Amino acid sequence: MNISENIKEFYSELPQNVTLVAVSKTKPVSDLMEAYNAGQRIFGENKIQEMAGKWQEMPKDIQWHMIGHVQRNKVKYMAPFVSLVHAVDSLKLLKEINKEAKKNDRTINCLLQIKIAEEDSKFGMDEADAADLLASEEIKKFQNIKIVGLMGMATFTDDEEQVKSEFQHLKQIYDKFKTKNPDLNILSMGMSGDYKIAIENGSNMVRVGSAIFGERNYNE
Repeated sequence: MNISENIKEFYSELPQNVTLVAVSKTKPVSDLMEAYNAGQRIFGENKIQEMAGKWQEMPKDIQWHMIGHVQRNKVKYMAPFVSLVHAVDSLKLLKEINKEAKKNDRTINCLLQIKIAEEDSKFGMDEADAADLLASEEIKKFQNIKIVGLMGMATFTDDEEQVKSEFQHLKQIYDKFKTKNPDLNILSMGMSGDYKIAIENGSNMVRVGSAIFGERNYNE
């Protein structure tokens, strides 16, 4: 199937409450435009400058999500347009996003990344640190960011029970946090290989790349 057919199939099978982020990193604008013309309006990138270049070229009704690990010195390049930053894992990063959002007279939505996987390569905060951050006095001073949910990535494994357990753990954290933080309404978990398990366990935002665009280019 081609990209537009893949998009249409996803929308026919995804529950209505689940948002599809088309992960377009390393893909050319022509591929993104095929998805756009099939109705996709939310794209996820993991490199800020690549995302900024695509933003300049493409229609302005697109929501751009930064899904990769964020370097603080590059926040300024996405601050004028980014809709949602998925992988916020420190107060320092929030402070930088708030500063750059203020310069652009914007409020930028953010997700806290919680580490649920076993791999050391996965970034994220633990539950206690995230709870402390949400309750901190310092975060209340930030007028140009809004924490709207949590994000997590499961271990890359064929063991579906382990993946399920990790997603369930994040859903429990999300539910606990939401009782004190009613603005939390996004639980972003699940990618091409495990999005169905993620949805079954409470995800309402999935990040899907290869199942839409085909295998990505490993030339990073």
